[in-house]
Amino acid sequence: MRYRPCALTPPRSTISPPTRGILYAIAAAVLFGASTPLSRALLTWVSPALLAALLYLGGGIGLSLSLFVGRPGARLVRSDARWLAGATLFGGVLGPLSLLFGLRATPAGTASLLLNLESVFTAFVAWRVFHEQIDRRVAAGMALVLVASTVLAWPGQVHGASSVFGPLAIAGACLCWAIDNNLTRKVSDADPRIVVAIKCSVAGLVNLAIALALGAQWPGGAMLAASMTVGLSSYGVSLLFFVLALRHLGAARTGSWFSLAPFIGAGLSLLITREPLTVALVVASALMGVALYLHATEKHEHEHEHEPVRHRHGHRHDDGHHQHEHPAGIDVFEGHEHEHTHERIVHAHAHFPDTHHQHEHSHGEHGEHPHEEHDAPR
Repeated sequence: MRYRPCALTPPRSTISPPTRGILYAIAAAVLFGASTPLSRALLTWVSPALLAALLYLGGGIGLSLSLFVGRPGARLVRSDARWLAGATLFGGVLGPLSLLFGLRATPAGTASLLLNLESVFTAFVAWRVFHEQIDRRVAAGMALVLVASTVLAWPGQVHGASSVFGPLAIAGACLCWAIDNNLTRKVSDADPRIVVAIKCSVAGLVNLAIALALGAQWPGGAMLAASMTVGLSSYGVSLLFFVLALRHLGAARTGSWFSLAPFIGAGLSLLITREPLTVALVVASALMGVALYLHATEKHEHEHEHEPVRHRHGHRHDDGHHQHEHPAGIDVFEGHEHEHTHERIVHAHAHFPDTHHQHEHSHGEHGEHPHEEHDAPR
């Protein structure tokens, strides 16, 4: 059997893996951001617990059907079970229930921007629990998101006896999703359709059991179809893109780019529900815009070492890390999957904590200026 090294064929794509990850994260944010005003509108006809079930079932059924189309990706292994179970519990059950109950007591525009707390919590959990590297620009952006969220939740911004409960419930949902994001990162190398189908289907069935136990009434056929359609796009496909972004960017940076979602939700809320444009909303949007700029302009580059490893995941040969040989006839610059070996390599380039960059960092190895303390301490 003849083999050829990948370097003999020029790449067809000039899009780097980090750039692909950012595009995946933005696509996930746009689709999920639309779900906030749409879900709030659906709550007029559907109870929170039942809507959570329908949203996830829509995503689960859609992604399950997609498994019959196209080439299968990497399978889940037994060690993935605990990570996927935890992600499903926090992200598919506790998170959406907290959000939907919180939406009942919070204007949709305000709720949309409060969801940016998810990126803050995601980065904090990634840094403190999973030891993911966070630099000062990302940390500063997260701080601005926290300030903006405080502006929105300040007493007087939402009215009524439930004004405290609403923002707290939404913050609780964000914490649940932050835990979910970091746990899902552990299984992001598997076929994302399988990951999303399992998460959405299990979460949908659990929420459906809760809804029926609480006496929820089934909506009409039109509302049932609308709920599941929103679930397919804003939960199923959005989560698919999010898992792909995790693979390329890591949890903290995927979360930071995903913070675009509340801007989408807030803008649609002004158009769909005709909510007023408040001073707090404008100030919070400006602060979050600056935060997004800081995230977009981050650069992390230093010399680092890759230890020898053999593993299996979907990959292409235009990222500088997959230089192994293949049987003749395989286009190595198209996405493909097989078990492969990485030899030890030491090099320097801009990178994020993706599948191949889970290394430790020491003083002076944290950013654009290798002789300065550029990152928050580990």
